[in-house]
Amino acid sequence: MNVPRRCCRPGCPHYAVATLTFVYSDSTAVIGPLATAREPHSWDLCVGHAGRITAPRGWELVRHAGPLPSHPDEDDLVALADAVREGGPSAGRRHHPGGNGAPLHGFDDFPAAATGAPTGGGVLAPPEPGAGRRRGHLRVLPDPAD
Repeated sequence: MNVPRRCCRPGCPHYAVATLTFVYSDSTAVIGPLATAREPHSWDLCVGHAGRITAPRGWELVRHAGPLPSHPDEDDLVALADAVREGGPSAGRRHHPGGNGAPLHGFDDFPAAATGAPTGGGVLAPPEPGAGRRRGHLRVLPDPAD
């Protein structure tokens, strides 16, 4: 799936339309059309940052001759919309095996009712972005000497 990428500059909410790469052997920075795949040691930039960026001292900056698009391809946006539809609202939820069918989120082992957590009546804050994702990939392992 081809998901639109965001500008790599911190805090920039815009979609990337250009890729910045460095040719170290020639001391050249190259700004060209957005690469088809994310590459290591290359940076995706929005149209604003691609137009304002400068090369380091002693380096040459080469810009793409044609105009850069102001937004990602419509095909990319359609692919993103399809992916969101496929995921649906229950994507990432698990059900406790043998339980009452209450959904589990992240690393929870038991439904909220089994843990004594309040199940309703309170005001909840809106979920944080990425709240449905796993929080990490590292795990604590037992000491092999035990």
